Amino acid sequence: MRGLTKTSRSHGSLELVDVERPTPAADEALIEVDYAGLCGSDAGIYEFESAFERMELPNVIGHEYTGRVIEVGDAVTKFAVGDRVVERPIRGCGDCYQCEIGEENVCQNAVITGVDHDGAYAGYIAVPETALHAVPDGVDPKHAALVEPTSIGARAVIQNSRVGAGDRVLVAGPGPIGQLTAQIADAQGGDVVVAGVGQDTEYRLPLAEELGFQTLNVEADDMAARREELTDGIGYDVVFDTTGHPSGLTMAVEQVRKGGQIVLVGQTGETTMPYSPLVRSEIDLQCSYASMYEDFENSFRLIESGDVDHATFLDDRFSLLDADEAFETFLSGGTCKPVFDVSVLRE
Repeated sequence: MRGLTKTSRSHGSLELVDVERPTPAADEALIEVDYAGLCGSDAGIYEFESAFERMELPNVIGHEYTGRVIEVGDAVTKFAVGDRVVERPIRGCGDCYQCEIGEENVCQNAVITGVDHDGAYAGYIAVPETALHAVPDGVDPKHAALVEPTSIGARAVIQNSRVGAGDRVLVAGPGPIGQLTAQIADAQGGDVVVAGVGQDTEYRLPLAEELGFQTLNVEADDMAARREELTDGIGYDVVFDTTGHPSGLTMAVEQVRKGGQIVLVGQTGETTMPYSPLVRSEIDLQCSYASMYEDFENSFRLIESGDVDHATFLDDRFSLLDADEAFETFLSGGTCKPVFDVSVLRE
């Protein structure tokens, strides 16, 4: 089989290479991968941002995927051949303090599929039973491939935010996590607005509008005036920063109401701002990272209920046989959530 592999520490450097079909260990299942999504972190690997310096190359990338169990190790008891599954790709060590108290998403020794070991942009992947999650009957395989990013939005909204009926919500950043966060906040009763920049006007802001949201162009709109108009001069009750840009937090502080909440989901690197306005306005600053079992469960329910619209959200026009096109289009804002048919790598 072939795998889409990061081969050098530079922009691009993705190559389709022959890789051996893995043999599952006693506690693993062998998964035949059907579909896989392109994540912002995959794009970060493509650009080879500093966060990925720890990678040992070459490495098959990709961590958002779905497939079927085709073989199980002798110690596997919860899954059988033929089961449809997804993976929870951040694996806790099980031994550190965070894992012991049920916070394995922030495990001190976590490893990530497609970063710290070979990922899902290959025909097959061997996965520990403890990292697998069953796909409910009736969930479309392409939609199942997007459960992992949906779970990040679910955790940000359901577990880590105060969004409730009638709350005015601003989602900054119309990328994959932003679009999913907006849909889940809407399902929780929020009145949601999605903000982006000029680059997002080609594809991502129109996609948000197609999903039913009002949108703002931060670079063209008078944000202060629109804030007054959309919130009756009060400010947003909850602002989600999914931008991954240093300006996201400062904009969130300008837009949130006194006593409101900012939820940081995107990883911005370094930013500088005065924090006195946060204190004087008693703003709740909450971080949200990755997801856990309950977030996957909530995501499947949101998909089955129709509260999350993956059919409109996903983009299946790209191929792993010409991955550079998908990655460059993603980085330029010309797509939001590419989903690849991975079966081409078994041909």
